[in-house]
Amino acid sequence: MTTYAPRSNRDLPHFPDEAEKIRAARAFDSGAEIYDTVRPGYPHEVLDLLSAYPRIADIGAGTGKLTAALAAAGHEMYALDPSPDMARVLRERVKVPVWRATAEATALDDAAVDALACAQTWHWVDQKAASAEFDRVVRPDGAVLLVWNSLDVSHPWVLRLTRIMHAGDIHKEGFIPEVSTPWTVAQTLRTTWTQYLTPEQLYLLTQTRSYWLKSDEKIRQRVTENLRWYLYERLEFQPGQLLAIPYRCDAFLLRRG
Repeated sequence: MTTYAPRSNRDLPHFPDEAEKIRAARAFDSGAEIYDTVRPGYPHEVLDLLSAYPRIADIGAGTGKLTAALAAAGHEMYALDPSPDMARVLRERVKVPVWRATAEATALDDAAVDALACAQTWHWVDQKAASAEFDRVVRPDGAVLLVWNSLDVSHPWVLRLTRIMHAGDIHKEGFIPEVSTPWTVAQTLRTTWTQYLTPEQLYLLTQTRSYWLKSDEKIRQRVTENLRWYLYERLEFQPGQLLAIPYRCDAFLLRRG
């Protein structure tokens, strides 16, 4: 009988070494179209955290899920991501300045923005180097937003789903991200919300995870078969059925201490 690991008790995802972390991050050099189709956006409460900051750069912006929402809210936006595929889709999707760069070397001018946003990004970066870079590019009274969407594994069926998908719940409930001087966590938001997807879209969501992107065809076939059994046989979902997928959102507004 297959068993599944319990819920995460970590503040950060675990990588055996820096090389594996880099390899996992580089998996996102492909798959941007699918990512943009099924990855979720962010609750409006997250946008409210940045309402006082007119000019914002989205760091590790992906395909622009948060960038587009902030632009629609009236912010002057800039966006950067190291992946050529993500940057390509981002340029097509959101009409803002976009370039390829990293959190540790943004290519922004000194004191260029009022705030920075990092959505699904901070666990991939060198937080000490990124904290120093953010201090350089954010104006003296500015802020940094760190935010994560996670599948809400307090629902047992979702916990098992994440184990089959190798999506993980990479942060324990109540976690606080590690940041370096001069930044401190000034405000915390924790909320839950729901995305609606079909079983077929859950297959696509699986294909946006680093585990899938860096795996060979044999592993992908095994994951696909396990998903088919779980969704259609074990849970008896029907093709095209709209499913309520519970999410947890953790957001942190950083200011200089």
